[in-house]
Amino acid sequence: MKALLLLLSVLSSRTRGSHLVAERGSPDEPDRVPVRELRLDLSAALHRLDPRFLSVTIDASLAAEERFMLLLRSQKIRTLAGALSPAFVRFGGTRQDFMVFDPVGRQDATAAPPADDCGAARLPAWLEGSLKQNWTQQLLLLQKEEQQREYRRTRFTELTVDQLQSFSSCCGLDLIFGLNALLRTPRNSWNSSNAAALLRYCEARRYRMSWELGNEPNSFEKKAGIRVDGGQLGRDFTRLRTMLSQSSLYRDAGLFGPDVGQPRDHRADILGGFLQSGGGAIDACTWHHYYVNGREASLENFLDPEILDSLAVKTSEVLETVKEASPGTPVWLGETSSAFGGGAPGLSDSFVAGFMWLDKLGVAARMGLGVVMRQVLVGAGSYHLLDDDLNPLPDFWLSVLHKRLVGPEVLKVETVSEDGDRRVRSYLHCASRKSYRDGAVVLMSMNLGQRPVRMRVPVPVSNSTVETFVLQSDRPGEDGLRSRSVKLNGVLLEMLDDETLPRLSGAPLPPSDHLQLPAYSLAFFVFTDAGAAACH
Repeated sequence: MKALLLLLSVLSSRTRGSHLVAERGSPDEPDRVPVRELRLDLSAALHRLDPRFLSVTIDASLAAEERFMLLLRSQKIRTLAGALSPAFVRFGGTRQDFMVFDPVGRQDATAAPPADDCGAARLPAWLEGSLKQNWTQQLLLLQKEEQQREYRRTRFTELTVDQLQSFSSCCGLDLIFGLNALLRTPRNSWNSSNAAALLRYCEARRYRMSWELGNEPNSFEKKAGIRVDGGQLGRDFTRLRTMLSQSSLYRDAGLFGPDVGQPRDHRADILGGFLQSGGGAIDACTWHHYYVNGREASLENFLDPEILDSLAVKTSEVLETVKEASPGTPVWLGETSSAFGGGAPGLSDSFVAGFMWLDKLGVAARMGLGVVMRQVLVGAGSYHLLDDDLNPLPDFWLSVLHKRLVGPEVLKVETVSEDGDRRVRSYLHCASRKSYRDGAVVLMSMNLGQRPVRMRVPVPVSNSTVETFVLQSDRPGEDGLRSRSVKLNGVLLEMLDDETLPRLSGAPLPPSDHLQLPAYSLAFFVFTDAGAAACH
């Protein structure tokens, strides 16, 4: 008995040191700590998500100078990308509509592909170092083009396709390749000849992948002086679907689009017109969402509940448009992050970005969006998951925890606050069957405020043992919100070497009806013995 009391005392002191408190009626908690009551429904799932729900993108800017595609052979980036499997990896973005396939015949396209020896593709250290150093200069050039909206036509060879295929295959990711939609005929229909050449090469190499056509068609006129209405774009997609159906390899390949920007003014008209003429050609309708302008964003924006709530409003508009024009078509977020225009420097790549990211994953799942593709794993901008040295940023660790802990079944949770404060936000799923037994549930919560809060959970969840995973900045207070480092349960997260991630272990807590959420924190609470009927 003494040994048991000693063990409980150690656990209690350890959790307080990490600012994790889950003790029933703890006398140490001051009355002024606000309490949020959670109402849970464990009886049935609202939606069931694709295992690839959390997916990523590689920005086409990486191929603006093709040698940088070799960075995808880095062992570090492959280790990190593999930790996000299963997932889609979308190759696209603004510059995909300025890219033209220009094969040089460096390989025999009719030859059988080489054996899948992922280790043999490793990038030499000296070359990786040189590419990363030169990439910093390339980013300045890409940024200048973005600001001036002067995009030069880029020619890519078999090298780009080979590197993408090798990367996605070796990392366990499903590749989506974005085709150029700004190659137009004199009658302003899509000129498919270049895409046909690329398809022939990929089919000869037996490269399995899915496809997109065009990126944000609502901005074609602004960036290229070409206007394409929704009806014509739908016919362009129908043409691409016909081409795929004539291929023995790609007749069942995925086709996704139109990757329109979030609904506003004529963008809604483009989406509706596209679905009327081309809805039957696609496997999922994709749209893009960003909360704020990266050039104007502030720290407060990233913590503003009203800005976070805007996602649900825009999602409802898209879902309604799709329901009217093409009922039954799945809807995906084909590209998304915190701030458009390449992100907000010092914010989109820091700890505070995690609030927008986790909330977006929660809202998207609750509203039934099938896949969410995070811009960007690597590429230009400030919203990437890996920095310029290919080290993981806070949102990467958040994404890995989501992959490991969160299952596909979405459950209903309601946060009740007497004062109407919406700075504590929670989402509920069945826990991943790969990590936990049937009936376990995971609560994703965040505290946008500068004070800790307590969350009261009902029976039978409160009778369950809890595994807690709390993410906080490595520095306290508002200063830490701009940090590029993150702690899990008080331990700094860092790769052990280029092939090894740290252990992402939860802190066990005894059953309790209260959980404490520290200030400015993100958390996953896994109730291992919840016995949820929806999770069997």
